[in-house]
Amino acid sequence: MSQTSRELVRRALTFTWPERLPVNLWMLPWVDLHLPQLKVELNRRWPGDFSGVPSPYRPSARTRGRQHDVGLYVDEWGCEFTNLQAGVIGEVKSPLVTELDDWDRLVRPPVETLPENPAAARDLVNRGCAATTKFVTAGCCPRPWERYQFLRGTENAMMDMMDPDERVLGILRRIHEHHLREFEFWAGTDVDALNFMDDWGSQRQLLIPPRIWRELFKPMYRDYCDLARSHGKFAFMHSDGHTAEIFDDLVEVGVNALNAQVFCMDMADLARRAKGKLTFWGEIDRQQVLPSPDPAVGRNAVREYARHFFDPAGGVIVQFEVSAGSNPATVLAILEEWEAVQREAGMTV
Repeated sequence: MSQTSRELVRRALTFTWPERLPVNLWMLPWVDLHLPQLKVELNRRWPGDFSGVPSPYRPSARTRGRQHDVGLYVDEWGCEFTNLQAGVIGEVKSPLVTELDDWDRLVRPPVETLPENPAAARDLVNRGCAATTKFVTAGCCPRPWERYQFLRGTENAMMDMMDPDERVLGILRRIHEHHLREFEFWAGTDVDALNFMDDWGSQRQLLIPPRIWRELFKPMYRDYCDLARSHGKFAFMHSDGHTAEIFDDLVEVGVNALNAQVFCMDMADLARRAKGKLTFWGEIDRQQVLPSPDPAVGRNAVREYARHFFDPAGGVIVQFEVSAGSNPATVLAILEEWEAVQREAGMTV
């Protein structure tokens, strides 16, 4: 194979005929605890085409505990997460900002974690990029909606969004300004892509009215994509749930690759609206398909996905998350079926 991992991903994103589909498997620490042999097998057969780089961030005195351990974890913003199961991520049970009038005092972005010497930090990142032939994504992931939820709690956040006053807008503005500051650093490095996320969907619809989403959050995502594009980077976004209502908006603002739960939406409709305009960066259903004891369910899911989105010219990245409940036989069957799809199309696997 003549194309490196970096070239494969770039060709998939630009619809310029990758030799094979790029692979990007996600594995939570839960896999290390419960399915270690599966992880070894996956890394051996499908090592993946994406990479990170050494982190230039400094530690924060606000953090306590570890993110994937049972118990309390406090992140660099001071948000407290309670975790009941090792290897996964906990939830915020006691929000930091219980009263909006306190927001200006309590919402303190972790500026202390940013590189003290930006030039040295860029050099560290650039050396990491030069040392790999894989596609490198930035070491930060802005998530303005989720950060707002972590600060205020989900119930409060939902109510705040329905009638946002200056306090709500102030929190969002402070979050966004910090994220932009991070992204400006990463955009000045040699990474291939900037990535951001927010889980926007319930099982059936967007969590807030699309009108409010377009007013408050779409401009933020446009800023992220514009910054990426102006520095020659690709823009990657992840968003769980039923997000069909904003697919056209994400195409419009310039998202290059979208990680979405397409199995809870109308795939034919998504393909009609977005195929050839952005790359479908996974995923395979984690609720019904990956836990299935029948590997044929995984194979059929791949065929359904491929029928709507696959094109040997590009536009698909093989991606899904191996996590709590995943059935090893089904996981392997999914990846083997993707290889069969590619062989039938004359691609190299």
